[in-house]
Amino acid sequence: MRRTFLYILIPIVLVLVALLAILSNRREKLPEDQVAIYIDSTYVNLPTDDKKAQKELQRARKTFDQLKPKKPYIVIDTNANKLSLRTEDSLIYKATCSTGSGGILVDSLTGRKWIFNTPRGVFKINSKLKQPWWRKPDWAFIEEEEEIPNDERERYDPEMLGEFAMGFGDGYFIHGTIYERLLGVSVTHGCVRLGSDDLHYIFERVGGGTQVFIF
Repeated sequence: MRRTFLYILIPIVLVLVALLAILSNRREKLPEDQVAIYIDSTYVNLPTDDKKAQKELQRARKTFDQLKPKKPYIVIDTNANKLSLRTEDSLIYKATCSTGSGGILVDSLTGRKWIFNTPRGVFKINSKLKQPWWRKPDWAFIEEEEEIPNDERERYDPEMLGEFAMGFGDGYFIHGTIYERLLGVSVTHGCVRLGSDDLHYIFERVGGGTQVFIF
């Protein structure tokens, strides 16, 4: 029951944080009829005049309503390695996933460093791919102690991502895996892995623009 409550609460909290960040950007210089108010260490400006203050609050509520998910959204709990498809007041689907390991890889030759975390925050599905091919980045070869190929064709793997992939920004995807026995364990390089049946269910029910809340 407590975890269900958290799945509902976390997106609301993230939206409120985004709203307060928007308001805080308006603090460059206060007019004489405004006063600075601190709320949980976030700087918010409200006019001292009641009518102006009410107008500002109405604008804030409108912004908040625009940020609230109006369609089913995805919640990913990286601690429990659980992914759920939800509405504001109901759970549609829940699945076990795998998220970032938190591991660190350093290239001994160049000093380049990679930290394999799944990013936290609010994102949106910006691409949907069927039968995706994975383009192996440099770290994939370094991790396996293999030479980085000069031939671009040697980077592509048609099996690693499973049947479907959903991008949510900066090269991160929700995708399938050939290592389903490791679902529920934090072993990825930052992407979110799902089993084939769960991936198919989610892929068929979300579209571009679906919000993704990761914590």
